[in-house]
Amino acid sequence: MEFTKEQIAELKQKHGEIFKITVDGKSCLLRKPNRKELGYASVASKDNPLKFNESIMNACWLAGDEEIRTNDTLFLSASAKIADIIEVKEAELEKL
Repeated sequence: MEFTKEQIAELKQKHGEIFKITVDGKSCLLRKPNRKELGYASVASKDNPLKFNESIMNACWLAGDEEIRTNDTLFLSASAKIADIIEVKEAELEKL
């Protein structure tokens, strides 16, 4: 699926950073997850590790080819990029 510059600009204005994942010619746009979504995904993944990526993908999905969510091969390939969307900054700890 191709996205227009206007679509991308509108989504960026509404959601901030957005990301495009492409697998076998199929594409989707995702936004960064928030703390609540990360917490829910962490709890959901206790029994099934794939649930973390599935939960984040569903919560952050903005637009794209639905096959990425329904086709296991495409989903597994796309979900491998979920960790790249979750930015964790380096923190410093100082004992005072």
